[in-house]
Amino acid sequence: MADPISSAEAAHLFADLAACPALVLAVSGGPDSTALLVLAARWRATLRSGPTLIAVTIDHGLRSASAREAEAVKRLAGTLGVRHRTVRWTGKKPTTGIQAVARAARYRLLATAAAKSGARHIVTAHTLDDQAETILFRMARGSGPAGLAGMARQTHLAAIVPDCGADVQLVRPFLDIAKARLIATVKAARIRFAHDPSNRDPRFARPRLRKIMPLLATEGLDADRLALLARRIARAEAALDRAVTDAQDRLSPHNGSNSGPIMLDADGFAALAAEVALRLLGRAVGRVGDEGPVELGKLEALFDAICEAFRRRPSRYGQFRRTLAGALVTLDKDQLTVERAPARRSKPAGARKVSPRRALR
Repeated sequence: MADPISSAEAAHLFADLAACPALVLAVSGGPDSTALLVLAARWRATLRSGPTLIAVTIDHGLRSASAREAEAVKRLAGTLGVRHRTVRWTGKKPTTGIQAVARAARYRLLATAAAKSGARHIVTAHTLDDQAETILFRMARGSGPAGLAGMARQTHLAAIVPDCGADVQLVRPFLDIAKARLIATVKAARIRFAHDPSNRDPRFARPRLRKIMPLLATEGLDADRLALLARRIARAEAALDRAVTDAQDRLSPHNGSNSGPIMLDADGFAALAAEVALRLLGRAVGRVGDEGPVELGKLEALFDAICEAFRRRPSRYGQFRRTLAGALVTLDKDQLTVERAPARRSKPAGARKVSPRRALR
C-alpha cells in the first residue's frame, strides 16, 4: 500500500515557490488535484509569510456533475482557508478532439484567473503516472526527442498554449510522485474526491494507454522506467539546445532577436550535424514565421529538400525557395536566408478553394 505524503515531504516539494506572491492551484476535484489543495494548504500554514493560494476549478460544462464537483471543491477550500474561484468554459463545444480543445481552454482560463489574481505561477497535480502516459502518448504519435523528454517541472505556459495571453509559469511539483501516494494522502485525510468517467472512456487515447500500462510494467516498462527515459532525453535535449545556440552564434553572428531576416553561412550550415542543422532551421523559421508552431514532419521535409539542393549544387547551390509556417527559406550562392514570407494574395470571388495541404504540394 502506498504511503501518504508527509508534511515534511510536501514542504520540500513546494519549497521553491515560497517567495511567490500568489499561486493558482488547478483543482478539478479529482484525487490528484484534491491532494494538491490539501498539501499546499498545510504547507502554507507552516510559513510565517508566503504566497496567497487561490484554488481555481474549471467547469467545462461537459458533464452534469461538473457544477456539483466545483461546489465541493469550493467548500473544501473554505475549510482549508484557501480562496476559491470557479470558472466556466462557455461557448460552443467541438464534436471531435474534445479533450485536446478542452485542455487548451482550461489552460487559457487558468491563465486569465492567474492574471486577475496577480499570480505568475499555476500549480497542477501532474504525477509520475501522468508523465509515463505522456511519454507513451507521444511515442505512439512519432514524437521527436523534445516530446519524449516529457513534461518539465516548470514550463512557460505560452510554450504549451501560445495564445494563452499571460506571462505565467506552469509548475508540476508531483512529477516524481506516484498517483497512488496522492490517493493515499487524500484517503488518510478522510476527504472525498470526484471520479471523472472520461478518465476511463476507451474512446480517448490516454485511458486506453492507462489500461495497457500494467501489462507493460510486467516487462519492466513501468512509470519509473519511462520517467527515467524522459530525464535522460531531457539531458540530451539541453545539450542539443546548447549546440544549436553555438551554431547560430557562429553562422549568423549579426542577426538580432527581432523578426527580421536570418542569414546563415551556407557551407557552415551544410557541415553541421543533421540534428543540429534541423533544429537551427526550425528555430529560425519559428522566429520569423507568423503561422504558429513549426510541425516537425514539415520541418524535416524542408530540411531534406535543402540537403538535396546542397547535393546538386548546380551553380553554387542555384536558386532554392520554400515556405513554411509563414517563413520564406531561400538558398542562393553562399547564404541560407530565412525571412517573413510575403502576404498571400486574396483569391478572386468565385475562385475554387484549395486546401492548405494541397497548396503546399
